[in-house]
Amino acid sequence: METITHNLIAVFIQILCFLYFIFPWNIIFTIMFAFLSHIIVDALSFITYHTPNSMKEDKFWLIWHYIIYALSMFSIVLFVIPYWLSILFANIIDLWDWFTLRPLQKKIKHKNPDSKWGDKYYMHKIVDWVREKLFYWLPNRIYKKSGILIEISIIIVFAIILGLLNVSLFID
Repeated sequence: METITHNLIAVFIQILCFLYFIFPWNIIFTIMFAFLSHIIVDALSFITYHTPNSMKEDKFWLIWHYIIYALSMFSIVLFVIPYWLSILFANIIDLWDWFTLRPLQKKIKHKNPDSKWGDKYYMHKIVDWVREKLFYWLPNRIYKKSGILIEISIIIVFAIILGLLNVSLFID
């Protein structure tokens, strides 16, 4: 799913962990649950409009991604200071796979197109395993534009929950 979805769920997790666990368990459980949330949320991403490759020629795809990237950046700016720990660990799989491993692998494959270097280090393989074992029965909607409604619903639900929890931008 998109970064904003991971971020809202991460903030929710950190709030609950800091509310119900004492130090150092609040930090340990925040890290664990935020990391696990990424696996579960991404395993469910195939029920949303989440194409595996960019579709820059499709106006709908472009508009959706401009909006979702802007909202994702806004969520980072809004929540990163008090909730950086959960946001980091809820996004660490993407940071590793998309912003570290893929660029390195691209450079290596440019020199050696047959290289399989890095394939075994992708953390999204865990996500794929969870999807295949737990969520195989759900419909695949990655190319269906109406799939944005599912992600928008999740974003709205977690935004409302955080609003009801009266989320502070400062940890007390």
